[in-house]
Amino acid sequence: MRGLAALLLLFSASVPAPAVADQFRVAVCACDHARPETLAARSCALCREAEKQPADVAVFFLKDINPAKPNRWLALPRRHEPFSAMTAAERAEFWTAAIAKARALFGGQWAIAVNGPRYVTQCHPHAHLGKLLDGVETVDAVTAARPEDIVAPADAGLWIHPVAGGYHVHVGDEIAETVLLR
Repeated sequence: MRGLAALLLLFSASVPAPAVADQFRVAVCACDHARPETLAARSCALCREAEKQPADVAVFFLKDINPAKPNRWLALPRRHEPFSAMTAAERAEFWTAAIAKARALFGGQWAIAVNGPRYVTQCHPHAHLGKLLDGVETVDAVTAARPEDIVAPADAGLWIHPVAGGYHVHVGDEIAETVLLR
C-alpha cells in the first residue's frame, strides 16, 4: 500500500499545477454584438448586460454575482471599448461615476480595481468596486488630482483609492482586484 501511495505522490508531483492566475485567463472573446447568439458564452455575460442598457447610458453598475465576492460591485461602460481606447472625456465620465458609486458604497475606504488584459474572465471592460484591504498601499502609486487624470494602460491592471488631495493610482498589477475585500 505504501508503494501505491508513493507512486501516486510521485505522479501528482510530476504534473504541473496551473498557476493561480491561469484561472482568470480568457483565451478568446467570441462576442459579436451584431449577433446576439454569440453573447451566450460565459465570457460574454457582461456584454449581454451592456446590451440591455439604454443607448444613452454611459456607465452602469452591477452587483458582482460571484459568490466568492459578496462585497463587490462592478462599474461598466455601456460601450464595448477597452478603457485605453476611450476618449479622455469618456474615461473622465467613467471614473467620476465609478468613484461616486464606490464612495457611496464603501465610504472613505473605497477602492477600484481593473485587472490586466491577460487576466480577465469577461470580454467587456469593467472595474471592481470594493473596500480597500488594510496594508496594501505601496510606494509605486502616482497621485491623480482629478478623475480626468486617471488613465488606464492597455497592457496592465490598475487600482485606485482616495488619498489627501486626490487619488493614488497603482499601475502594473495584473490581478489588481486582490487589493479589495472579497
